[in-house]
Amino acid sequence: MTAHTPFLAHEASLAPLASRYVDVDALPWKPTPTPGVDMKILLQDKETGLLTALFRWAPGTTLDLHEHVEIEQTYVLEGSICDDEGEVRKGEFVWRPSGNRHIARSPNGALVICFFLKPNRFLQGEHAGKALE
Repeated sequence: MTAHTPFLAHEASLAPLASRYVDVDALPWKPTPTPGVDMKILLQDKETGLLTALFRWAPGTTLDLHEHVEIEQTYVLEGSICDDEGEVRKGEFVWRPSGNRHIARSPNGALVICFFLKPNRFLQGEHAGKALE
């Protein structure tokens, strides 16, 4: 099986079809290539690009222009994120179709859970031309 949770205690000892119970508080926050955005990976399959993760946005963070290669889903747990189309706040959900392009911002900080089928492709900034998780 290629799907897994990085840093999940005892994952290697689980049977292939066993449920994975994840103690999210025990997972480390890891920096992303975007300063001000850290993540906890809850589920990842590097072969397919599938990713479920918590993202913690520091106040004032901007995510460079990027394209969602496949559908992306975001539920806001705290704070808000926005772009030129609108703002999604605590308790709200947004999903973006394949091909959607935007610059995301979090003026006051946010905690979100995101679901990706494929990594974003960055179109501007330091990571332009790269697909990053």
